[in-house]
Amino acid sequence: MEFAFPPCSAPESGCACGDLRLKKLNAIPARLHRHAQMQALRKHNAAGGTWPLRKDDARAIRFDWYIGKYLLRFSSCCGCGGGGGGGGRDFKEAAVEVRRCVSMASTMGGLVRIAVRRGGGGRIGTWARALLSADMQTRRYCSLGNPPILVQKRGSDILHDPWLNKGTAHPSVERDSLGLRGLLPPSVISLEQQVARFGLSFRSLERKTREGESDERALAQWRLLNRLHDRNETLYYKVLIDNIKEFAPIVYTPTVGLVCQNYSGLFRRSRGMYFSAKDKGLMASMVYNWPSDKVDVIVVTDGSRILGLGDLGVQGIGIPIGKLDLYVAAGGINPSRVLPVCIDVGTNNAALLENPLYKGLRQPRLEGDEYLSVIDEFMEAVYIRWPKVIVQHEDFQNKWAFSLLKRYRNKCRMFNDDVQGTAGVALAGILGAVRAMGRPMSDISKMRIVVVGAGSAGLGVVNMVRESMAMTEGVSPQTLKKAAENFWIMDSRGLVTESRKDMDPDVKDYARSLTGNLALPEGAPLLDVVKKVKPDVLLGLSGVGGIFNKQVLEAMKHERNHRPAVFAMSNPTSNAECSSTDCFNVLGANCVFASGSPFPDVALGDGSTGKANQGNNMYLFPGIGLGTCLAGSRLVTDGMLHAAAERLASMMSAEDVAKGIIFPPVTQIRDVAKEVGAAVVKAAVDEDLAEGTWNADARDLRAMSQDDIVDYVDRMMWSPAYSPLIYSKSREAH
Repeated sequence: MEFAFPPCSAPESGCACGDLRLKKLNAIPARLHRHAQMQALRKHNAAGGTWPLRKDDARAIRFDWYIGKYLLRFSSCCGCGGGGGGGGRDFKEAAVEVRRCVSMASTMGGLVRIAVRRGGGGRIGTWARALLSADMQTRRYCSLGNPPILVQKRGSDILHDPWLNKGTAHPSVERDSLGLRGLLPPSVISLEQQVARFGLSFRSLERKTREGESDERALAQWRLLNRLHDRNETLYYKVLIDNIKEFAPIVYTPTVGLVCQNYSGLFRRSRGMYFSAKDKGLMASMVYNWPSDKVDVIVVTDGSRILGLGDLGVQGIGIPIGKLDLYVAAGGINPSRVLPVCIDVGTNNAALLENPLYKGLRQPRLEGDEYLSVIDEFMEAVYIRWPKVIVQHEDFQNKWAFSLLKRYRNKCRMFNDDVQGTAGVALAGILGAVRAMGRPMSDISKMRIVVVGAGSAGLGVVNMVRESMAMTEGVSPQTLKKAAENFWIMDSRGLVTESRKDMDPDVKDYARSLTGNLALPEGAPLLDVVKKVKPDVLLGLSGVGGIFNKQVLEAMKHERNHRPAVFAMSNPTSNAECSSTDCFNVLGANCVFASGSPFPDVALGDGSTGKANQGNNMYLFPGIGLGTCLAGSRLVTDGMLHAAAERLASMMSAEDVAKGIIFPPVTQIRDVAKEVGAAVVKAAVDEDLAEGTWNADARDLRAMSQDDIVDYVDRMMWSPAYSPLIYSKSREAH
């Protein structure tokens, strides 16, 4: 570690300015009581987060950093100009130096004490105890260094804790100090060797299941990964990161849909939290049952609309678990600071209610005010314990998705991935398609888009793309109305027009006129709409597999656009509107194709290859969560989401776009999350929403260039690595 502080202006005065010492202690110092920390923190916040001293009171600041049994001490004097005069640095400069030390310590772990010597000499008294953070005493936030973890557990308790367990990677010193000798085979191997061993097991499973049913093979692969997750989290995420292209479809779409359908039968060990209608009035206390005092991201579902599979009740918990796996693997969020949640308000799925293995409430779904009261209580409870947590709503049925988003988005850090994440990815894809047509991204305002699917995802996409179109001329009611004329919305009853009765209010702005050159009758079928409109983009978010049939795709060949774009975004694979093979066999390699689930590239008879893009939400939501967390943003705004989508769209080179490649390869997902996260941080700063964190406050963020922000985000991303384990009897260990 290096400290680069300005030299003292009066070294002859004998002050301790710039004194840096490292010594080993005989014992770890006692920690402050948690109540004292919280009391100091409240005082610190009440003072506006400022240093609770006047600069003329301070003569020296001392920074002590305890990590393990080592003490690192740095001393800085204030106004030392010989005999305590005013010729040297002032209190503000010294405070900034110590603040940097605190920032580094909060990243690396350990215990921090700050002490100040007041004017007139006297003993050094501790003061800024608010800087004592649980983060500094337990698990690291990011991947800088490999600080030790203080633990109270020993023996088999260590091996049964998936966060602490290293399996055969526990070194000899830990086997002795933690009582593990004899509980493990004697051979000690590295994390990399463990990854290789798991790879051999996975390949063996592949060979054994090659001839079986594809669903059974997928579930067997998921079970193997899930057992590793239950056993050793560090190794699990190392395996997932190193093999993200291969394993992402197993831990998330499309396999996660199959897992949710069978979750009650697959259930072996609880993961996450469950809040139910039976817990009314208890949720504010229930949140304290979760073992972590620090949670950065919660993904929550009510199980009412799982992918395109419908109401799966409490079995929908598989979606938050899979999403958070990607938050960790792609977004670099610390796995000890994420929480998957399912809110069980019943199910209307008769098959589940009759299934003896079903784990949820056996009652019809709550509706109306009863339903809202449960969701309200949950949201209030999590923000009581974790005031700065980001809550992502996932797979809520259409009638609740938009209303809940409107209800909470201007009050707390939350967003709906189905509405906003899908919209951001689709916007990035459409911007990429515009580039592939050889046109500037500003030409998005000239695109004709047929949207099949008027649910929460479809309308979320339309709203965001419309706003992007309006931005080219300045957002106003007039430009938004003009942009709405570029869309043709299809639902289960066909084209939505002004004559539609009982129209959803969210669709009303896009209802087509029955007059004009492009007029079509109410409920017109998809084929007729495509033939008449000649769209540049055909966007599917319907959940109806195969709806983009050969006739519809043939109709996309027209003189208006030499390079049509087809987006089959529904998940899982069986619900995709068409496959890459269907699309390229009809339209040739010159079209732009993207899907929500993975499809292969297609080799065509003329020697060309159609490039299949996976426009999955995983390109955006990890970066959105990461950026919001690091910015300390008070809200997740449309501006932040637009910045994320535009950064994603701009990441592809002109050469790749010319080939029809509009999304980066999944193997680069961590780089994508880093760039998207940096764009989100910058947008939060520009909108004056960023409050910062211990590592970089709002002033620090405002002073950063875009490159500095990217570097900062990169440094803060968690990476899997084993930390040394140190046994401690302290009740604040681990």
